[in-house]
Amino acid sequence: MHPIFGRFRSVSIAVTALLSLSAPLQAQDLPVTPQPKAAAAEAAQTGIALDALAANAPERYTVKHGDTLWAIAGLFLKSPWRWPELWSMNQQDIRNPHRIYPGQQLYLDKTNGRATLRTGLGGSLDGVGSAEAPIATVRVSPRTRSESLADAAIPTLAPQDIEPFLSEPLIVDELTFSQAPRIVATQEGRVMLSRGDRAYARGQYAGGAGAGTALSTENGEPLDFRVFRSATPLKDPTTQEILGHEAHYVGKVELVRGESTAQSEGQDGKPRLDIVPATIDIMVAKEEIRVGDRLLPEPPRELRSYVPRAPDFPTTGQVVSVYGSAVAMVGANQIVVINRGSNDGLERGHVMALLKDGERLRDKTDSTQPLIKLPNERNGLMMVFRTFERVSYALVLQVNDGVRVGDRVVNPE
Repeated sequence: MHPIFGRFRSVSIAVTALLSLSAPLQAQDLPVTPQPKAAAAEAAQTGIALDALAANAPERYTVKHGDTLWAIAGLFLKSPWRWPELWSMNQQDIRNPHRIYPGQQLYLDKTNGRATLRTGLGGSLDGVGSAEAPIATVRVSPRTRSESLADAAIPTLAPQDIEPFLSEPLIVDELTFSQAPRIVATQEGRVMLSRGDRAYARGQYAGGAGAGTALSTENGEPLDFRVFRSATPLKDPTTQEILGHEAHYVGKVELVRGESTAQSEGQDGKPRLDIVPATIDIMVAKEEIRVGDRLLPEPPRELRSYVPRAPDFPTTGQVVSVYGSAVAMVGANQIVVINRGSNDGLERGHVMALLKDGERLRDKTDSTQPLIKLPNERNGLMMVFRTFERVSYALVLQVNDGVRVGDRVVNPE
């Protein structure tokens, strides 16, 4: 299990003039994995049964700043994870979702006993050609405006709930972490480092299972790194197998100069080869950084636009750990790690149901007082928002009782 690294730079899109308020909103051109699903294809054509709608589902709704896709799905549906059927999405749309923007009006179409959601009355998804939705004349003045269109779309989940977990946790194997570049020295012998400090690091190793790779500023080499202190093993609650190691994030650094060697003269007058570590500057310090902390290249930015949906295959799993919490039980809007990942078919947006393990107790109404186990009961919902090979991070969306390590997760239906 090896993380994929790279650099990401945000790009703003310059908009010279607003030409039409009714122009169709295009989805991001993202890679689509070919997985033909007959059921999903049928749902994309027929919509959803009327009895699947929420009791007070509105006929129309205007998207507002602060909305999330999950909240809007819950406004229209009893089961919000059935959003792709209501929105008439095929498999490509699910991975390449139609973006929804503040100011758009959503209309509930109940034609022929089936419900679909559109952005125009009686028209197509983009609302073009709808005779019932006349387009108002808008006067605009020529001006230059810079705006990121990707950031303007409403997110699937509240950004403040998952933002830290998109950048902080990292699942690595033990060997990758043990051979990662490490901080080896500080200026003036400082024990703790904070933002703005300078330090020195090495990627090469003299011994062990491998030599490592020297830190370099050559073209194509990573310059931005995250700093991690330790790697906690994540164990399967049932088998106790180690599924990966969760590295503890403490900050970010920038590589200023790469590693090198220099010739010098020793005290005995003989030439010697000095090892010169790389120079790094501390850019972000969530905690105080120190010698021995490990560096891993900044990974590419995670895709944040995805569609809430149930997995289209049977799957079960368990809660492995609670991220960033020392409490035994957690509630809504907290993050858990489960023992299923991309190797098991899980993807961002998959909604899973949480089950509370039924209690084991004695049946005191029976003279022999046998041991009985109560049925497992549904305890809430969670949504996967980040996957690794064997584990995934999920946000607890709804919960009746606290979630514990070992609790089971299953398909929501």
